[in-house]
Amino acid sequence: MAEHYFEVRDLNVKYGGIQVIWDESFYVDKGEIIAIVGSNGAGKSTTVKSCSGLVKPVSGSICIEGRELCGQPSRRFIDQGVVLVPEGRQLFPDMSVLENLEMGASSAQARAHVRENVEKVFTWFPKLKERTRQLGGSLSGGEQQMVAFSRGMMAMPKLLIMDEPSLGLAPAVVDEIFRICKEISTSEGLTVVLVEQDVRKALHLADRGYVLENGRITLSGKAAELIANPDVKKAYLGI
Repeated sequence: MAEHYFEVRDLNVKYGGIQVIWDESFYVDKGEIIAIVGSNGAGKSTTVKSCSGLVKPVSGSICIEGRELCGQPSRRFIDQGVVLVPEGRQLFPDMSVLENLEMGASSAQARAHVRENVEKVFTWFPKLKERTRQLGGSLSGGEQQMVAFSRGMMAMPKLLIMDEPSLGLAPAVVDEIFRICKEISTSEGLTVVLVEQDVRKALHLADRGYVLENGRITLSGKAAELIANPDVKKAYLGI
């Protein structure tokens, strides 16, 4: 029996000969939202890429429900229910909103539930229903992020990893996406790893958080405790 639903232990990652992640360990339990926060260059993107199979660590462990994924190809991560909503949205610009959503249904299970999952997306984001035939590249940044999040959910993930979803977006849009994310986590038991530069927003959404600095986790705890932490306030919240 796995101790935690998703767990990263003693992760070390190098690019060429340069080490960028040092002995990184964190976990997330079923239905929990954790935030990994830190400034630019802290190692957040490398963490995301390692946890979705896009980068192979030099050592360590990445497990979901006790199954080891470290070093496996990204397809194996997807097959085990680990789904990434990438930084910068990365939609297919010449495909419609509906086609972009359908591309998210990559597993046999997801393909069998495409229609009902599309309807679910439209209840979360009614604006997307109005834009069904509009090309992904012609949407506003906020609408593109709604599609990117929804495309991830079309895969019926066990674990959703969100990489910098607030980047370049109006606060109201981010609040709406985070509200939906929290709602799904509470009602359906979605497990989420949020990697985010906006520390305040991330910790208000999350149950727990980890602070990443120069490739090392330097602080961790309940989100409310981290928000109240004097070092976090000074370094990240401008207080």
